[in-house]
Amino acid sequence: MTSRYRSSESAVPADSLSPSRRTVVKAAAAGAVLAAPLTAALPAGAADAVPAFLHGVASGDPLPDGVLLWTRVTPTPEAVPGSGAGPDTEVSWVVARDRAFTNIVAKGSTTATAGSDHTVKADVRGLAPATDYWFRFSAGGTDSPAARTRTAPAADAAVAGLRFGVVSCANWEAGHFSAYRHLAARGDLDAWLHLGDYIYEYGTGEYGTRDTVVRPHAPAHEIVTLADYRVRHARYKTDPDLQALHATAPVVAIWDDHEIANDTWSGGAENHTEGAEGTWAARQAAAKQAYFEWMPVRPAIAGTTYRRLRFGKLADLSLLDLRSYRSQQAALGNGEVDDPERTLTGRAQLDWLKAGLTASDTTWRLVGNSVMISPFAIGSLSAELLKPLAELLGLPKEGLALNTDQWDGYTDDRRELLAHLRANAIRNTVFLTGDIHMAWANDVPHNAGTYPLSASAATEFVVTSVTSDNLDDILKVGEGTVSTVAAPLIRAANRHVHWVDTDRHGYGVLDITADRAQMDYYVVSDRTDPDATSSWARSYRTRSGTQRVERAYDPV
Repeated sequence: MTSRYRSSESAVPADSLSPSRRTVVKAAAAGAVLAAPLTAALPAGAADAVPAFLHGVASGDPLPDGVLLWTRVTPTPEAVPGSGAGPDTEVSWVVARDRAFTNIVAKGSTTATAGSDHTVKADVRGLAPATDYWFRFSAGGTDSPAARTRTAPAADAAVAGLRFGVVSCANWEAGHFSAYRHLAARGDLDAWLHLGDYIYEYGTGEYGTRDTVVRPHAPAHEIVTLADYRVRHARYKTDPDLQALHATAPVVAIWDDHEIANDTWSGGAENHTEGAEGTWAARQAAAKQAYFEWMPVRPAIAGTTYRRLRFGKLADLSLLDLRSYRSQQAALGNGEVDDPERTLTGRAQLDWLKAGLTASDTTWRLVGNSVMISPFAIGSLSAELLKPLAELLGLPKEGLALNTDQWDGYTDDRRELLAHLRANAIRNTVFLTGDIHMAWANDVPHNAGTYPLSASAATEFVVTSVTSDNLDDILKVGEGTVSTVAAPLIRAANRHVHWVDTDRHGYGVLDITADRAQMDYYVVSDRTDPDATSSWARSYRTRSGTQRVERAYDPV
């Protein structure tokens, strides 16, 4: 069996269902906020039927011999997320080779407790590589929806191809998650990558949304406490399109800032007020605890999401945590972005990444990267003119960065990593990126000022947002209006950028063979329409050994 999943079966349906400052709302209110919508999600007359699996099921972090399974059980009506209420409940799980569960290959049980918000995980091992499986959970005579997952190829397998969905930035209030529905309907994914901002922390109406809240958050206030974060994760997990995607293929997820707070850095965040919202350490710990409870993620190092997965001899995937160790963001136009004492990755993680890239024996080295690594600057001058002027004025040496939250704000880390790729002749490194709410296809140059005459170290595919505001939303103009003007200017100032779409929402599909890695970019017709259609927008690929992006004129 090849590593790419192909099936005539349809995707699994879901069977169940600059910001203003806020003062802290008591955590006890959080559970009550979600109780009504959860009860309403039950079938008519079944409000007292317990236990219930109201948040679907999911799988993640596929290995050649296993996968991580996840669900959340509601054991009693009052045991809503974030409440701290509800009894210990035994939850069993079963894994089969068929959807009818006649060929069971693994089973077990675990206990859901209020201490973990009644979420459970099963790290199942002993499975066959590159194989499709079905799984479900049971509690108190109630079965969860059935879902499909897939193991990774054997580490030494010669893999013909891999296909991953790629998404980021899903603001609940800004629209519906049609991008997830369309990815689920494909039925051909080995896995899907979520590159960050799976949830948003803001209160209702506080983050964009074109002055219109399509559907309100729960809780309504900005999330700060452990109960708050649990309630927000739970709200997301009731979305039918998200449930459908989780029930179709395993997810590989990393966090960005909004899983914690806007512009998170190691010692705080732009969207955190020390004192009024408690300590940063307490908020960060609460956000991370809720994330690991509610996401099918297997942390390799406690409290982080950086880890590495392998998919046969074709590709490995290094997943970065670019929030837990970073220095505080520099101000725009500040030469501090070049300070070698400042870091985005932290020393240990950067050394881990470099060592992994050097040791890799796969054809492709994929990097799950929450913020853009390619330079994005204005006022680009030749390197000969820019550097002395920058030194004289105390400005960044690589142009005036427009977003110091990205690698542009931490240029020493970027220079070290790219120099490592060059010094060790490491080829076929592809960064997969989210965060910026736009779609990009970039070369990653050693020296942006002299590009394309100088070499490219790697390539980068950036996916747009699922729903979160991009430029046309922020400026309140028609879709495509900004891109028509902005895209040529961005490309003129950043010659390593092959394509940028500033205005549309959607997802990517990354298809990999030994010869090339291709990203197909898809857009949805209207983020506010729950029945939005999907259409192919563009495709770009990088051929093996080139370290450069080129346009492809058809999706794979």
